Amino acid sequence: MSDSIKQLLAIMAQLRNPQGGCPWDLEQTFATIAPHTLEEAYEVVEAIEKQDMAALKDELGDLLFQVVFHAQLAAELKLFSFDDIAAHVTAKMVERHPHVFGDRNAATAGDVVTNWEADKAAKREAAARAENRPSSVLDGVNTALPGMTRAVKLQKRAARVGFDWTDQRDVIAKIHEELAELQAELEASTPSHAAITDELGDVLFAITNLARHLDIDPETALRHTNAKFERRFREVERRLASSGRDIKAASLDEMEATWVEIKQAEKR
Repeated sequence: MSDSIKQLLAIMAQLRNPQGGCPWDLEQTFATIAPHTLEEAYEVVEAIEKQDMAALKDELGDLLFQVVFHAQLAAELKLFSFDDIAAHVTAKMVERHPHVFGDRNAATAGDVVTNWEADKAAKREAAARAENRPSSVLDGVNTALPGMTRAVKLQKRAARVGFDWTDQRDVIAKIHEELAELQAELEASTPSHAAITDELGDVLFAITNLARHLDIDPETALRHTNAKFERRFREVERRLASSGRDIKAASLDEMEATWVEIKQAEKR
């Protein structure tokens, strides 16, 4: 183990030491730390998207600290240690790469994926037998994933057994169908919030399916649009302020006109 890792583990242990440790760190549990772990993972993704290598180094360090934090909590409960985590993932990587560390052949990345999926399917079926339940192609799709990411994974699993459209035009038609059902629910004499929520979910699921057929990650596409919206809205604020206008006092028509100008300027 490197000196840097040893020092990091020692710092984490001191933060959790009841004698002179950090009051905030001492109050934390796996559950309270989990949101921070997720946030740090997204910040790693953001640094990659911005191609900011200095930020990536910093964010990877923060993510590593999250692993160390969880390892410390587990060690205190005598569940496992940081070394146990490293040993387990090392063994798993060797197992998952028999074409590198064993005698299985995989000439292309596609071969690797095919072998990987076959191995995972066999493990899922074995787990189902051990639990005395029917196996499903949807077994093992993590429920904690972001909604769109999980939707794509569910759709990909279903597609493996032929439950999928072969033409993206059918997917677009499905989006229109789901939008019509949502519109009908919105226009019902007594709209149901639960039903509207359900229909809106169907629309989002169908749109996610289109993204999959277009080989576009919907989370990435939405993050891109979020960034675009933020950039344009900040420019709306700037332009109004430069003309002596407070955005809070501006009309919707005025803000929309400025927005259209910005959008058109970006396309030139």
